[in-house]
Amino acid sequence: MERLLASVNALRAVPCAPWRLRVRRVLVILTSSRSGSSVFKDTLSRHPAFAALDGEMEPLLALSGNGFGHDRACASDALAGLHNPDALADNIFDGLTVASAQWAPRAELEARWCKRMLLQFPSLFAAPGPCAQLRRTLAEALAEACDGALRPTPRQAAQTVLERVFRHSSWRIDYYDGAAGPGQRRPFAEAAKLEEPPFVQPDPCRRRFTEDDAGARVLLFKTPSDAYRPGLHQRLFPQAEVRYLHLTRGFAQSVNGLMDGWLSPTGFFAHDMARAAVRLDIGGYSEQCAFGRRWWKFDLPPNWRDFTGARLEEVCLNQWLSCHRSILDSGVRARRLAFEDFLADPAGSVDALARWLDLDPAPALGALPLSMVTEAPAPGRWRKRAALLLPMARRTAVARTMDELGYRPDPESWP
Repeated sequence: MERLLASVNALRAVPCAPWRLRVRRVLVILTSSRSGSSVFKDTLSRHPAFAALDGEMEPLLALSGNGFGHDRACASDALAGLHNPDALADNIFDGLTVASAQWAPRAELEARWCKRMLLQFPSLFAAPGPCAQLRRTLAEALAEACDGALRPTPRQAAQTVLERVFRHSSWRIDYYDGAAGPGQRRPFAEAAKLEEPPFVQPDPCRRRFTEDDAGARVLLFKTPSDAYRPGLHQRLFPQAEVRYLHLTRGFAQSVNGLMDGWLSPTGFFAHDMARAAVRLDIGGYSEQCAFGRRWWKFDLPPNWRDFTGARLEEVCLNQWLSCHRSILDSGVRARRLAFEDFLADPAGSVDALARWLDLDPAPALGALPLSMVTEAPAPGRWRKRAALLLPMARRTAVARTMDELGYRPDPESWP
């Protein structure tokens, strides 16, 4: 894996950007997995005051020698320390973008697509020959998408790229968030990956982050594993004011979403446990899924070893509890927002957050993006597992955490 990482770093050729001390403002979204943070972050990043990554920081941690499976001192998603902060910051600055009314230049889009695909399919592309062919294919696809008489939508342009790149392996398009793949849903069986599927696609309506942006923009970060990493962003950006937003969601909705994600054949593959010499025996998962002995999905709490042989619903409940308990017990001062309230009034929620950050009001949001969904959103989806979830609500730790997060104990109040 170390050799593969070295190849990816060499082919990505991220330039040095010594701007860490120039960053003045950072906003970190603290949350648990399946709490709506992807759609919330994507919505918030439309505000031109923010600079955001297309995806999450996790693959960039791996490229800089940090995180579980890459740092021998890391026994979970909690970081024991921070190695190579300058290299990590270089990758972050290279991946940050800012909302724009104009499409990015084609050459810039080609570079962004190539660097992202090296994170998604390193075993396919992380060698000079395959990478050169990838670059040629991207150039052809983006020329077709961008230079026609009628400019396509961003999603149409991305579809053109994916269909060209994977014309001989179209099932891989199913691994992309929101893409129109063949629907074969072949179980994820790639030899390696750095980004966690569903894979994101570069948004053409965003411009590159520049040195001037380091002091002028609010850097926006979101990954559930940050719940276990207090102080990470202060170490990265020591001259910045780091603020935290605690995005909450009720346990029933979150645990139901986590279970759907664990059972998905195409998404949320976070940790290859074979690299840690661990074989999973999670009831309701390991014996049902072809990948169920090998892949841990979503975040890896510090107590994960206690759950390698548990039932799937217990694993998922522990992920929800561990994230929110870590946030609540850390003492970090955070503004709290319920995802349920955001869904009820997206514009009002974003405007209130902008006021808190002393920013101008957000531009018109339009329709909320569908990000990282396993099925179309619908009220009461958790009720399909009510027989499993309702008894959990009576557990002391669950009831206490729900109360601290501001949720009522009555299931009829849970959307």
